Amino acid sequence: QVQLVESGGGLVQAGGSLRLSCAASGRIFSINAMDWYRQAPGKQREWVASITNAGNTNYVAAVKGRFAISRDNAKNTAYLQMNSLKPEDTATYYCSIEARTTGTRTSNYYWGQGTQVTVSS
Repeated sequence: QVQLVESGGGLVQAGGSLRLSCAASGRIFSINAMDWYRQAPGKQREWVASITNAGNTNYVAAVKGRFAISRDNAKNTAYLQMNSLKPEDTATYYCSIEARTTGTRTSNYYWGQGTQVTVSS
């Protein structure tokens, strides 16, 4: 019912920047929070950033001041601007949204397939 497609990952040198996008489609009635997570090899998935439908943002301490999450509600799209990238930012980045689909009264969480970000030293 809801599909998420991430894009924008790639290989970048330390200190560089990338901008990730997450486009949601399907029978979407409304989207509450939009989040970014990441999972490095051999590690658990960790939350990175979130943005509410009112535009309030939160970040994990490791990325504060370097990453910026934003959203375009008209396009049902979330973005993650990543600056001053470090090798430890290397991971697969996943988008997750809390959304309500048409004809329902409750929200569910949906996940994208992930996009790889590799930062070389």
